[in-house]
Amino acid sequence: MPEALIVVGAGGFGRETLDVIEAINAVSPSPIWTVTGVVDDAPSDADLARLAARGYAHLGAIDDNRERFAAARHVVAIGSPATRARVVARLDDGRTADALVHPRAVVGSQARLSHGVVVCSGAQISTNVTLGAHVHVNPGAIIGHDATFGSFVSVNPGAVISGAVEVGEGSLVGAAAVVLQGLRVGRGATVGAAACVTRDVEPGVVVKGVPAR
Repeated sequence: MPEALIVVGAGGFGRETLDVIEAINAVSPSPIWTVTGVVDDAPSDADLARLAARGYAHLGAIDDNRERFAAARHVVAIGSPATRARVVARLDDGRTADALVHPRAVVGSQARLSHGVVVCSGAQISTNVTLGAHVHVNPGAIIGHDATFGSFVSVNPGAVISGAVEVGEGSLVGAAAVVLQGLRVGRGATVGAAACVTRDVEPGVVVKGVPAR
């Protein structure tokens, strides 16, 4: 029997996560998940319309669904690392789903993906990569060998993380950005879109440009 799953977040990444769940079910001999619905404290009208067009129910706010959370697994599918961490804390993380990996993603040998991880279509994760809890890997991102990610990291579409890079908790690597081999991106840092990181990034800072400063 498929397991009940609640998606938290009605925005873009929430709906991308629904794509991942649908794709997982499509390639399984029998469905793995049945989506109970989507929970979001303040969805936009546009996002509600997009959910309805796909046949998914908006169940209301987090606090209105405590009984549902007790009876189902959940995945927090919110793009902002800081917001994602706050929502996970509110949910107490007791029923988080295991990693959700799109069947058209590539995951190498000896990779370790923690609970709450979402890996989208076209992502490539190399050997001996470690992804902490609630990491999001967006479509087309590439993560090189031996990279290590703390919890709540977001890797946006088309970003390239080279081998043996360490990415600190709550960091965000922007679309099409590149982080070169062996570097460290500090906790809570942001690497701007299309930046090229050529030296370590200090915790909590924003870097952008080529080379990133």
